[in-house]
Amino acid sequence: MNIADRIQHLRKSRGISQEELAEQIGVSRQAVSKWESGQSTPDLEKIILLSDYFETTTDYLLKGMEPAKESEKKWNAAVFSIAGTTLNGIGLVSAVIVWIERQMVYAVGIGLVLMLFGTGIFLTGQFIDTAGKAKAKRLFMLPNIWILSLIPLSCCFNILDGLAGGFSGQIAPIPLPGNSFVTFGLCWVIYIAVCIGGDAAIRKRVW
Repeated sequence: MNIADRIQHLRKSRGISQEELAEQIGVSRQAVSKWESGQSTPDLEKIILLSDYFETTTDYLLKGMEPAKESEKKWNAAVFSIAGTTLNGIGLVSAVIVWIERQMVYAVGIGLVLMLFGTGIFLTGQFIDTAGKAKAKRLFMLPNIWILSLIPLSCCFNILDGLAGGFSGQIAPIPLPGNSFVTFGLCWVIYIAVCIGGDAAIRKRVW
């Protein structure tokens, strides 16, 4: 099989049409048709997107080199995603608890450091030879857009709210009702809207 045959084989094995594949990769249906008929070849960026979507390797698409069987791989990337998400959640909860008890800036640092390690665990699963990387990426990103965005958003809101009110805004892992409950509520609305929008965007990606 050449690259045209491999793209067609992978598409049919997924049970999707040329139009559906085109939508996932961000090209026209005519482009996919030309790839499968051998009239043109996808560029490197599209090869990478195709390999991510079909959960195969670029070597398989370009050269026909069969990827290692999932059963031969020692670890599943989902394990790293779950471990990373758990540590990120612990980081967020720890930061909030420390803030409530001590109300000290280092609560933010504790949360961010734990989240850094949690995200590092997830990335390790993406870089080493693991199975199911695309599904693991989605598994990590969907909940973590809620976990990872709260502390940075809260810090920015508290500082800006303080500047608007003519006082020094506190750096805290959660939004604080500084000027009014209106701005406090607005912060939560923005946070929820950003996270819902982010989740929707992630679901539309090729992962």
